[in-house]
Amino acid sequence: MDESSESTTHFGNRTVPEAEKAGLVRGVFSSVASRYDLMNDLMSAGVHRLWKDAMMDWLAPRRGQRLLDVAGGTGDIAFRFLRRAKSARVTVLDLTEPMLAEGRARAEKAGVSAQIDWVVGDAMALPFEDASFDVYTISFGIRNVTRPEAALREAFRVLRPGGRLMVLEFSRIPTPMLQWAYDRYSFNVIPAMGQAVTGDRESYQYLVESIRRFPDQERFAAMIRDAGFENTAFRNLSMGIAALHSGWKI
Repeated sequence: MDESSESTTHFGNRTVPEAEKAGLVRGVFSSVASRYDLMNDLMSAGVHRLWKDAMMDWLAPRRGQRLLDVAGGTGDIAFRFLRRAKSARVTVLDLTEPMLAEGRARAEKAGVSAQIDWVVGDAMALPFEDASFDVYTISFGIRNVTRPEAALREAFRVLRPGGRLMVLEFSRIPTPMLQWAYDRYSFNVIPAMGQAVTGDRESYQYLVESIRRFPDQERFAAMIRDAGFENTAFRNLSMGIAALHSGWKI
């Protein structure tokens, strides 16, 4: 048995073999794909849209840029990027084909299909050449990657010199009482909501657990620096419920 087959990781609060996590994550998002955007609106009372707009404000897309949006599923980030940089080109990569199918349908309705490529792939082994993109984004996806540090190294590899990484992910509220209250909401309300809306409580239980297992702002910022990025910074959103992380390939 080789070393990788013996390694374990977390899937929510469960410990699983590393080799199994991608399949488990694929199962979660295949199950919820058709109601994914609706559930995001319900869980965050629509605030996730403001967080994604804040991501674009800091990113400041420019004409002609090439964006790789990883775990981009239904296309939220791709569409926002193209609205601000109309001549840009976007590649959306996701582990789950049903999520990409939702995104392709939305792109056709929005009339931007010609500017977006949809690719099934793994964030830890991107099917692209070195220095292929100007911008790399991942929104609420890196906590689902088996080895986030490997995904960050791949992001660094496929970015051109001068390219930018931006990650939007759930994080930690620095005030303990507020974090306690948010945890009570997350663990008691969100899985029940998932059951009511999608018929799938278990997937949303995993998503809540995965948020709590993800590193806090400072630890994740250190992981970005370790991957080779410079001029790193982060901004808390909604008191730290989510955070934006930025880094540059210099």
